[in-house]
Amino acid sequence: MRFVLSALLYLSVVTSANALDIAALEALRVGDMKKLNFHSEPQATSSEVFYLPDESEHTLEEYEGKYVLLNFWATWCAPCRHEMPMLSELQSEFGGENFEVVTIATGRNKVAGMSKFFNEIGVDNLPFYRDPKQKVARDMAVLGLPITVILNPDGQEIARMRGDADWASESAKAIISSLSAPQS
Repeated sequence: MRFVLSALLYLSVVTSANALDIAALEALRVGDMKKLNFHSEPQATSSEVFYLPDESEHTLEEYEGKYVLLNFWATWCAPCRHEMPMLSELQSEFGGENFEVVTIATGRNKVAGMSKFFNEIGVDNLPFYRDPKQKVARDMAVLGLPITVILNPDGQEIARMRGDADWASESAKAIISSLSAPQS
């Protein structure tokens, strides 16, 4: 199985050197990752503001130039609690110049509750972004939690998953590795 995923990863990197090869990425989907649906055409995202605990304003435009795994979550969401450590692992392994995990707590999530949530599950490398009035979530048609979308370097949505997933799986890592590989 590892050999097959490695071979598919290699093929996807080679064939997507100058363009995103959706078919190659879809071929990497195994297990939970089969729920990740790639769009045939990139879709617009929100330009609404979201916040850090100090109330500083941020937008998704700040992440243009890299692939972003954008996760909408809430402190009361059990599936969110399950997958957040795996998202943290992705950030540790792949985060940098070409890729970033961005988490946005949508709805009424108090900063103290968010801090407790992250402390209890041992996550210290993901942002404490808040979308208290759900403007970003509404703008991006987020219905239910968790919702994870992948943005391309132009800031457009290229894939979406409803529900939690095993983001520490070989399949998830192969997809992220393929996306975050430096383009020639």
